Parts: sequence; structure tokens; C-alpha cells
Amino acid sequence: MNAIICASDLARDLTGARPPVLLDVRWQLTAAKAAGEPPFDGRAAYEAGHLPGAVYVDLDRELASAPGEGGRHPLPDLARFGTAMRRAGVSAGTPVVVYDGGQGWAAARAWWLLRWTGHPDVRVLDGGLPSWEGPLEKSVPAPEEGDFVPEPGATGLLDADAAAALARSGVLLDARAGERYRGEVEPIDPVAGHIPGAVSAPTTENVGADGRFLPAGELRERFKGLGVTEGSRVGVYCGSGVSAAHQVLALAAAGVPAELYVGSWSEWSSDPDRPVAVGPDPQ
Repeated sequence: MNAIICASDLARDLTGARPPVLLDVRWQLTAAKAAGEPPFDGRAAYEAGHLPGAVYVDLDRELASAPGEGGRHPLPDLARFGTAMRRAGVSAGTPVVVYDGGQGWAAARAWWLLRWTGHPDVRVLDGGLPSWEGPLEKSVPAPEEGDFVPEPGATGLLDADAAAALARSGVLLDARAGERYRGEVEPIDPVAGHIPGAVSAPTTENVGADGRFLPAGELRERFKGLGVTEGSRVGVYCGSGVSAAHQVLALAAAGVPAELYVGSWSEWSSDPDRPVAVGPDPQ
């Protein structure tokens, strides 16, 4: 099953026999607090206009636990996550489409969590809300409660030790901006650099100027150029496990299964005993 869906196909599916549940996961990583500006308010953006029938999901509260030793966006409490999904109308036998404001990172985080916890039919709206040409609504729906119960998968998730090992035995992709990977700047986390052996693979290079994913063939060539070959075991990390989910989604669109290091650099860099590499060389 394709992991992404275009707006025209979504509009068709919404009028079909099995319309998908829509989840609005608008969120932004922002440095506004440092500038004295209010942080981005995803719920306010949702209430100002959303896809008809969509339910808002809060990434920081429902798709992650509180920041701590596990990073800035650790895995959510699964009971809380399951409650949020059922409240949104998610059932095991109902398709789900997730969207955000266009960047795709937050939607991908929701997609990954649902897939990792056993939902069989989840897609991300390619291009997010800006790609939608239909009407928006401001009313908040009250869907019938779903029956989805999250059951974590046996694979697909990396911890710090597994990520370090994969950097040596397979391909570990660093989805952050290149300057953060090289250790030239670090605006958020305590240490600059990357996990030794990881390959720089900025998430932003998976999409075109319109914010939509590159064609599957182009994505396959991109990842091949980064060392991903047939049979490679692939893992991805970023700053806090959000943009890396977008990279896992891009890999899925290219037909490549990948694992996610949710703690990512925010967890790795919090431990002074973990090694740090700097510069363009993975080592």
C-alpha cells in the first residue's frame, strides 16, 4: 500500500464507501520562544479552518511523552495515544489519512506511530493542507469513538545502542540539516555533531519546491546514492524523532523499509559518554 495520497485521490475517497478518518496534526518546531514570540498554536490553526471532518491531534501531548532523558519527543504513553486515536474515530478496520500544515513532519510522526502500533491502513496527504483545493470547515466534529488498540511492533524501533550498531553494520541516516550534522551549529540540543558512522541525509531533499515528495524513482536514486542498496538494513534519526519519521515515510514511498530512532540526537547528545563525530565524514 502506498504510504502517501494526493489531494484529488483523498477527495474521491472521502465520498466513497469507506471514507478515511482524517487527522489534523499541525505542528511546527520553532525558536519563537527565544525571540519572545508566542509559539505556534496548532489547535488555533485547526480551529481557523480544517479539512471537513478532520479531528485535531496534538503532537506534543498525544504523539509524544514529556521531554526528558528519552529526548525531546519520546514515545507517547500508549494508553494515552490509544485514547486519542479512538477519540478521533480511529478503528482497526477504517483507513486513516493524516495531514499537517505542509511540511509533512508531524503527519509522518502520526503515520509512523499508527503503523508501528499495528494499524494496517494509514497514509499521509502529500503536500499537507496547502495541497487541498476543496472547502475547509471550522466546526469541531464529534466522531463515533473508534476501537483501535495500539500494539507495538516487534521491529521498526531503534534505541541508542541499536542506532550506534546500525551505523556500523547497515545504513543510519541523519535527517537533520547538513550544518547540524557537521556540527557547525546546534540551535536546540546540548552538543553539536552526529552519531559516528551516520550519513547526512537532510529530510528537506526528499521533497520538491511545492513540498510534495519526489517521485518514487527519484527517491530510490537518492537513497541509493546515500548507500542504501537492496537488502540494506536502514535506520533514521533526527533531532527528536519527528523529521526522521518523514524520512522513514520517504523511504517507504521508495519501497525501502526503515527503522526509527525516536530518541534521536536529543537523547544521544544528552549523555556525555556517547561519542560524537563532527565534519562531513560519517566517521
